Amino acid sequence: MTCEACRTIPPVIAEGYTPKGTSSVIGELGFKTYITGPPTSKTAILTIYDIFGNSPQTTQGADILAARLNALVIIPDFFDGPGAKHEWVPADTTEKAKLLMAFVNTKASWVDAARQIPNLVDVYKGCFPNVERWGAYGLCWGGKVLALSSGQGTRLAASVQVHPGRMDGADAQNIAIPHAILASKDEPVAEVEKYAEFIKEKGLGGFVETYEGMWHGWMGARANLEKEESLKEYVRG
Repeated sequence: MTCEACRTIPPVIAEGYTPKGTSSVIGELGFKTYITGPPTSKTAILTIYDIFGNSPQTTQGADILAARLNALVIIPDFFDGPGAKHEWVPADTTEKAKLLMAFVNTKASWVDAARQIPNLVDVYKGCFPNVERWGAYGLCWGGKVLALSSGQGTRLAASVQVHPGRMDGADAQNIAIPHAILASKDEPVAEVEKYAEFIKEKGLGGFVETYEGMWHGWMGARANLEKEESLKEYVRG
């Protein structure tokens, strides 16, 4: 007989993944949204993708969480289309740097996205009235968005940054809800430590853990699900 987890948690598929959810345009904001999990759930989780947009690895992670937690998981399309191109990173030429910065300045502003979170949650609340608690996790770019939108007055009950982009320990000072960090070996150690100290001292709940063998992006668009170790850490995260 299989265990409960084996029967309810889908396996991770390295290639050719077929999403379990649906995509819709929701509310007056016109946000394209990926929706997975039971719409009648009392718990909902926002997935804020990385700068590369909604990759198959990100979609699969949302599907896994929905199945594991029996939660509604939602991926808003902040970029309204494709994210940054992989070939722009690293931005080690003038042309690549120009293209990447143009994308950040027009479609991927952390501040603008953070400002949209309250209205976005309110719109989703109207669509899913059974939800009582809203949480969120952000990958890289999305982590920075959540660092800026987890302060006083937030609509979120808890938030998580996963291999956060542009990590700045000063952002931690404004966080007012339980908060966690899943860092890779590539995040600045001093900034990770600032978050760890703040979370411990503030007593809001949360934790900081560094996945020492993983690179920045191991749970997002850069996830390598072909290798045993990175697949294992993707699942654990």
